[in-house]
Amino acid sequence: MKKVLFISSTGGHLEELMQLKPLFEKYDSYIITEKDKANETLKEIYGKKLYFLPYGTRAKLFTYIFKYLYLCIKTVILYFKIRPKVIVTTGTHTAGPMCILGKIFRSKVIYIETFANTNKKTATGRIIYKIADLFIVQWEEMLKLYPKAVYGGSIY
Repeated sequence: MKKVLFISSTGGHLEELMQLKPLFEKYDSYIITEKDKANETLKEIYGKKLYFLPYGTRAKLFTYIFKYLYLCIKTVILYFKIRPKVIVTTGTHTAGPMCILGKIFRSKVIYIETFANTNKKTATGRIIYKIADLFIVQWEEMLKLYPKAVYGGSIY
């Protein structure tokens, strides 16, 4: 069975990712998100198939730099532990390093641009657009910004 990694930051990005729950059962699926009080209960549901990365916000830039370095190191460890054939993400900064690493080691990368943006690119979207095997937008207007993307409609 194909290993598929679903990864996103916490909050709205994770909410979007969880809309893909029907796919979790079709594959040997793993989930990675940021450790946050709001999603601690996911461990009870997904057990050893769920991993957490450190939560960091750019609002606290000094500590964010160190947390992001730790996130990158942990990303390398988790990538080689899971060895996914496909990486599916709804973003944001948490997923960027995993997608880049996955691309280097020939995982397929599927990026779903956030529903929250209707007329501007996200920072992670700008980076991953260049390397994604499939880049999906949820608003038709976004095809103007990402001409090689696929319009997938709303994830909700």
